[in-house]
Formats: sequence, structure tokens, C-alpha cells
Amino acid sequence: MLVYQDTFPSFDSLYLGGGTPTLLNRGQWTDLMESLFATFSFAGRPEVTVEANPDDVTPDLMGLLRSLGVNRISLGVQSFLDGELQDLKRRHTSQQATEALTCIRESGFSNLGVDLMYGIPGQTEGTWLTTLQQALEFTPEHISCYQFTIEEQTRFGKMRDRGLIRPLEQEQERRLFILTSKRLEAEGYLHYEISSYARGREHTCRHNVKYWRHIPYLGLGPSAHSYLGNRRWWNLRSITGYCRALNRGGSPVADQETLTDDQRYLESLLLGLRTADGIDLGILRHRPQTEKLLEDLEASGLVRMDDERVMPTREGFLVADGLPRLFSL
Repeated sequence: MLVYQDTFPSFDSLYLGGGTPTLLNRGQWTDLMESLFATFSFAGRPEVTVEANPDDVTPDLMGLLRSLGVNRISLGVQSFLDGELQDLKRRHTSQQATEALTCIRESGFSNLGVDLMYGIPGQTEGTWLTTLQQALEFTPEHISCYQFTIEEQTRFGKMRDRGLIRPLEQEQERRLFILTSKRLEAEGYLHYEISSYARGREHTCRHNVKYWRHIPYLGLGPSAHSYLGNRRWWNLRSITGYCRALNRGGSPVADQETLTDDQRYLESLLLGLRTADGIDLGILRHRPQTEKLLEDLEASGLVRMDDERVMPTREGFLVADGLPRLFSL
């Protein structure tokens, strides 16, 4: 960590996740947090998030995290239906998820995020609404709703190839996405990014917003990515290799890239059009077809124009990955 001490001036967020940090014991947590705060500068009152699995949550752990400066918990619930949890091979039950949410609230956390998953094979609009409603009982400040995806050469990919599971049709997934957005907006949530909902702008995930706005960030740990200026680098994936490099006094960086102007432009479009704030009209490369393209997209209900910004609509979110390509041609 010391090698980055003077590279980044200060941080206003800290996110511990991308794994299962709640498996750490009390001593490990204390050493980790004390080391981070002693090494790096944090401005104001930073947002400090810890990802947690429901079956790891205890009053003792929550009390420890609060005493160490953690002020936000992101709980990986995924579903409140035991059958779906079993299909996803999750360790926890719906009862444990409910108990964990109760424990987090009773421990004094006023910034709670809940991760859910839709599009699970066999899921219906009714079962998905059951999960959503159960989550809403705890009025979380943030809800992330991720679409179930199947990657090649994974357990789910092999099950699909053998006919053991059947992914939902694209139209079913589209309906679930629209249903989710409308339901949560009706409950007062801001749909501020494709998968993210916040109970007001003050509860958007400060840390994740940096990725979408091309703000510098530092990643520590195996596979972690970092970004600064026009350079991006990432660490070794192997835990063994990562630790071996550090123990030898070397760098755990696996590789890096320097982004060209064209790459930065395309990434700005790709990331910005994932968010409700969209992109500043001024960053678009105004070619002869740009104005006509914007008119067509607005007429089709995929974007809206306001205050010199181009912002995706709810329907636009569904094709957000394709929108940047239209402006980069």
C-alpha cells in the first residue's frame, strides 16, 4: 500500500468487497482498518462500505465494524425465496437474510444496501415481486438489482448446455427490468444507474459513482483494478501469486494500459449512458449525423434532452450498451 501513499491525494470513500470480507476475524479487521487509515488520507466523513453475506452477520461483527469507522453495509441477499437461493448455491436461507437485515438495523447502521438478483431461471413476476417487497420492509437506503447472467465454462453455463436449466427469454427479462424500475420508483427510489436505486441522491453509492464518472480510484487486492489519468492497471488474479509478489518486495500489478483519446471518449459514453444523469452534450463529437441521431433517439423514447445533457430513459437503459456505438461511428 505504501507505494500508492503519495500517488492519490485523498479519498472520500472506501469499499471493502468483491469477495467475502466478513470472513475476517476481529484481529484481522482491526489490523486492516488501522493500516488503511494510517496509510491513506480520507477527506471529511468518508463513505466506508463493507460487503456482507447474511450468514456472517452477527451483533458482535456489526458492533466491531461500526467501532472501526464502517458506516455502510451492502448485504448480498439475492433472493428471499429458499428455492432460488438453493439454485444459486447460496449459503444462506431467507430466514438468515431477514435476521441479518434486522441485526444491521438494530446495530445502528443508517446506510444499508441490499443486493438482489432477477432473471433467475424459473423466476416469475410474482416471485420477483415477493423478493422486492421483502427487501422494502427494511427500507434500505440503496437497492442493487442485478440480472442473472450465464457465462461460458461456468457451472451454470454447463448446466444450461446440458439442458438442466433454461434461461429466461429476453422479453421476460425486459418485463422484469421495467417492473423493477416502476415498482421501486413508486416507492420513492431514484433509478440512477442501470442496476442501482437510491432513496434520494444522498444515498447513491459514492464509491461506485466514481467508476461511472471516470474519477480516479485505487484498488488493492488480487484482481483489483485502479485508474488514474489515462492509465489503468490491475493486480494478479491469484491470491498466492499476489501474496508472493508482496512478500518478495515486488509489485503485484499484472498488467496496465494507457488509454488513447478515442478509448477515453468511448468509455465516457459507455459509462455515462449507464446513468440517469447521462452525458454532457458538449463531450459528443459533433459529426453531421449527430443532431439527427439525437432527434431519432429522443423520438423513439430511448433518450431525453435536458439542460444540455443526453440522458437515457428507462427504455434506454435496456439498450445502454449499444447507445455509445451509435455516437462513435
